[in-house]
Amino acid sequence: MPNLYKLRVTDNVVHFIRAVHPDLKRKIKAALKIIISTPEAGKALRDDLAGLRSFSVSRFRIIYRVSGRTIELVAVGPRERIYEETYRLIKK
Repeated sequence: MPNLYKLRVTDNVVHFIRAVHPDLKRKIKAALKIIISTPEAGKALRDDLAGLRSFSVSRFRIIYRVSGRTIELVAVGPRERIYEETYRLIKK
C-alpha cells in the first residue's frame, strides 16, 4: 500500500535526532514509520496543546501535528520537559 502521508520535519527535530544515541535513533525511526502509516496512533493532546499528538518512545515523546496529508514533527524530547518546550515553540 502506498504511503499516503508526507512527513515534514523541522531543523530542530533533525538536529535532535542526529545527536541521540543510535539505539534511540532506531526506536524513533520505527515510531515514525508507525506514525506515517497510522497518524492517529499518538495520543491526542488537550488544552494549550490541542491539535497536536504525542507518541511515546521509551522516555521520549514525539510531538506532531496532522494537517491534511502532511504530518509535521513539532518536537522530540524527554517526557520530563517536552510539553513545556512544545508550548513555547507553538506560542512563538
